[in-house]
Amino acid sequence: MTAGASLTVLPVADRAVVLRLSGALDRYGAGMLGRELDLRLARADRRGLRLVLDVSGVSRMSTEVRDTLDARTRHLGTGPVLVSGACPEVRAVLTAAELPGVLLCPTLEEALAAVCRAAADGPRTGAAAPPEDVRSEVFGLRAKARTSGLIGIAQGILLARYGLLGPQEAFDLLRDGSQHHNVPLRVLAAAVVSAPAPHAPGEWFPGRRHLPRPVLDLALPGPVDVRDRRQVLRAAVYAAVTVTDADAAEIHLTDHTREEALVLEAHHALDAAYRDCLALVCGPPAVCARAQAAGKPVTVADVAADPELAGHPVGRATLAAGSRAVHSTPMTTSEGDCKGVVSVHRAEPGAWLDRGQEAVLDELAADLAAWRSWYRRTVVLDALEYLHAQGGRQRG
Repeated sequence: MTAGASLTVLPVADRAVVLRLSGALDRYGAGMLGRELDLRLARADRRGLRLVLDVSGVSRMSTEVRDTLDARTRHLGTGPVLVSGACPEVRAVLTAAELPGVLLCPTLEEALAAVCRAAADGPRTGAAAPPEDVRSEVFGLRAKARTSGLIGIAQGILLARYGLLGPQEAFDLLRDGSQHHNVPLRVLAAAVVSAPAPHAPGEWFPGRRHLPRPVLDLALPGPVDVRDRRQVLRAAVYAAVTVTDADAAEIHLTDHTREEALVLEAHHALDAAYRDCLALVCGPPAVCARAQAAGKPVTVADVAADPELAGHPVGRATLAAGSRAVHSTPMTTSEGDCKGVVSVHRAEPGAWLDRGQEAVLDELAADLAAWRSWYRRTVVLDALEYLHAQGGRQRG
């Protein structure tokens, strides 16, 4: 590969490993790619995994690279290597010759789906997995693929910053910080990527002021630990359903590493297909994105009759999940920053919330916005300080 090309390994599943290629692959990179394929195919074969090449980031591919790929895959007995995301120029190179050991897939998602279908159709020790199980596994693979790249970047930063021995040591450090402060791994990885580099060996954020814990009134019989992210979000979803007499609910939080896109973080009574479709929302017509953009609550009284949603994948997923009406309230701080969106659903069409319910939901959303701001400036920074201290010891 050339100086502008790169390869990243994404161990996204129990049945597949993804190699993400990017840049321009010319004849000088054919040998390097061949060595990588020899290594990765042997490892994948030993572990019973399928190999997927994600070339969505490749701008150019030479015929020498194609021939190398053919030579390494032509006689595979475990099934073809799946190549996903090829741009028209790369696809033209790949389809100009017969490649019996390669299966082209339009997207990474479809490649992972093909892995799952092959596993379900092939010999198994028990009964073949039914279609619903296969679909659920595909959703799980896609969820892992969405976060693997971010975690890999965080590993690289820690590896370089603290002079660690290798990627596994960097992952162990990241996982240790996640467990020590009960911060989800992907949340901590995102903080490592987005936070400014530490300037002092002792502390990452010297002199920072620790804010008092927020008070959350979630109408539960017992107290909620505001440092426990999962517990807060689960309790908040339960509260949203209870106070609005809803049939389902979800909470999206903004992701500052993805230009404030909305990431699904908690839900109640929404099926796997809906959660997969709304896992990452980058804009309308999703109702939660409309509320984020408007900066105020938005109600869609009938998804089936909404001109933007009715024929859209988001609308179809919503209807398939049994929801006809959706109300979304942005989680806005006192400074006007949107930290996420709370959405509630009803199976019957029509705007059902009265003013009292809307007011309670508004208050819940505001409390969650204040909590999220505190959590990021307190718990997440505590976890980063821990990483810095532990990484500094390993370097020393």
